[in-house]
Amino acid sequence: MPTYEYKCKKCGNIFEKFQSITEDPIKKCKNCDGEVYRLISKNGNFILKGSGYYSTDNRNSSYKSEKKKLATSSIEGQKKKEISKKPDSKIKENIKDKKDKETSVK
Repeated sequence: MPTYEYKCKKCGNIFEKFQSITEDPIKKCKNCDGEVYRLISKNGNFILKGSGYYSTDNRNSSYKSEKKKLATSSIEGQKKKEISKKPDSKIKENIKDKKDKETSVK
């Protein structure tokens, strides 16, 4: 059952009423007996009960295996990138030779 908001035309009082959809709207203010009208509610919340409302509820078993494959392949790809970023042994030797030359010149 929804909660409806009403506003009095006479005193400006705003109040809520928990009513059935089929129930007739309220016509009089409870404070001053003035005429009231129903406001358009901003409350759009509703509750979904039961299964089947989340994307993970109805997934088949192959989804998990695919997800696992993708995760392991991305980890392996990251390891390959890290390895490729490391300098080769030849580059290390060149750097060492330059340092040796610099120290011998001094």
